[in-house]
Amino acid sequence: MQNFKSPVRDTLFVMNELLGFEKHYADLGFDDASPDMVDAICQEAAKFTDNVLAPLNAIGDQVGCQWQDGEVTTPEGFKEAYQTYVEGGWPSMTHPEEFGGQNLPYSLSSAIAEWFSGANHAWAMYPGLSQGCISTILAHGTDEQKQRFLPNMIEGSWTGTMCLTESHCGSDLGMLKTKADPNEDGSYSITGTKIFISAGEHDFSDNIVHVVLARLPDAPSGTRGISLFIIPKFNVDDQGQITDRNKVACGSIEHKMGINASPTCVINFDGARGYLIGQANRGLNCMFTFMNAARIGTGLEGLAGTEAAFQGALAYAKDRLQFRASNGPVNPDGPADPIIVHPDVRRMLLTQKAFREGNRALAIYCMQMVDMTLYSNNEDEKQIAEAKLALLTPVVKAFLTETAQETTSYGMQVFGGHGYVKEWGMEQLARDTRICTMYEGTTGIQAIDLLGRKIMGSNGELLNVFVQEVRDYCLSVRDKSQFNAWSNAIDTHLDEWQQITQEIGKRAANNPNEIGAASVDYLMYSGYVIVGYMWLKMAVVAQTKLDEGTTDSQFYQAKIQTAAFYFDRLLSRTRSLVSSMESGADNLMNMPEELFLVD
Repeated sequence: MQNFKSPVRDTLFVMNELLGFEKHYADLGFDDASPDMVDAICQEAAKFTDNVLAPLNAIGDQVGCQWQDGEVTTPEGFKEAYQTYVEGGWPSMTHPEEFGGQNLPYSLSSAIAEWFSGANHAWAMYPGLSQGCISTILAHGTDEQKQRFLPNMIEGSWTGTMCLTESHCGSDLGMLKTKADPNEDGSYSITGTKIFISAGEHDFSDNIVHVVLARLPDAPSGTRGISLFIIPKFNVDDQGQITDRNKVACGSIEHKMGINASPTCVINFDGARGYLIGQANRGLNCMFTFMNAARIGTGLEGLAGTEAAFQGALAYAKDRLQFRASNGPVNPDGPADPIIVHPDVRRMLLTQKAFREGNRALAIYCMQMVDMTLYSNNEDEKQIAEAKLALLTPVVKAFLTETAQETTSYGMQVFGGHGYVKEWGMEQLARDTRICTMYEGTTGIQAIDLLGRKIMGSNGELLNVFVQEVRDYCLSVRDKSQFNAWSNAIDTHLDEWQQITQEIGKRAANNPNEIGAASVDYLMYSGYVIVGYMWLKMAVVAQTKLDEGTTDSQFYQAKIQTAAFYFDRLLSRTRSLVSSMESGADNLMNMPEELFLVD
């Protein structure tokens, strides 16, 4: 198994050199998030990630979680790693000081969360779900609920989950049946079963706080009749102290393809005591606080898989000797040359590297937008950030996880037969990362959200806001002749992006299936263009640093070379996506159902 190394240098490059986070944090009033402090936090996070989490990854996959009589036991070392995480103050980074938090920006914590997932995807899911649960209670809970639940959750002695789906409804939450009956004391009695609950039961913490969707007795049908409730595993008194066991039980855990050390639970609520959070019948609106953060977080998990696969494949390609280079030996004293000399191996490595760094730039750009929506006092700035996030969140979730399927597959392929056996860790990455395209809304759901709800629903305005930013940037670098071809390529794609959008809209006026038929290709097209914009910006910054006489020339030269690969090899994938979108919905929908035959 290759050793994981937190990508501190590349993360700080994106934050500080590409996106100007020093000014960003200063403008938002984060005096404690100075460059020196951010660097110190990142260095400590890397120590925890590389020395504590990474060594547990393989054993967690091999042993998995064990369920017995409703209790879940995690692999050896996982609970202790979580205690180290709590003692380090990591759960409290971004939360208000009044509840025990450190009041640091969301983006700093999220950038580090990518490393946790890269080192140990299964372990990282435990605190990841807690952060979303905390954010939901902060945004929508009453003062009493916040005082009762948040201090222990922010400290990390309690954890949290998100309980949405049920066996019969999947992502169609309007069909959920879990019911909530009011009690005389203002609480509710919740009855129902939820499935696919990550970290729904474990031995890390003293209590687990579930955020649960359910229906009130007089609720309207569909999504308009869903309410949101807080349901702790152990009941909690007004002072936030644990009392008796609530009627919440883990019925089983799933036997899965990957993330074996993260328990995916069936949770039974049998008249469990719960508390309404937010307005009645508005639970799905409240839950989107959790879901949007979770969607960006899931995109980061895909990025983390790409990072880990690239690290493993690169180390192996430099070390593994096989055949001779086509243009003559590069290792004449050895029996063969390292496989990194072969063009196809370089194709796979460069694809991993291009997605690794381009996708990270996009993810951190979105984190910057989240910061603005949470902390900015400038309403115009906040609205623009919200518009960009509305457009980009489904892209981050889907594009970063879909490309992770390719990059983790390449991780196995570079290793050849060794990639298929467990000892190298590449097949685990492919298995662990496979779930990322599915949960928090599949790629298809994200694509419909992007094209149908966000683009068409705003009459193209959300797209236009982002496109204008990219056009302005392309215009600003026209004097840098070295990058004219790349900026022109992005500019041309912007025209095409808007044109395709209009054409799909026209076809959809006569046939609503046109939206669904084009949506996934449209999302992937969008992702390639957006990441191309990120690569153009990174190349310009890298060249500026080289012109200034940097002492880290290899890092910046690698950026420019990888940008060239992206523009020459990967951006061109948009050609096939355009062809597919232009083909319309008929080739999908004209075949009668009875003609879908097995024989």
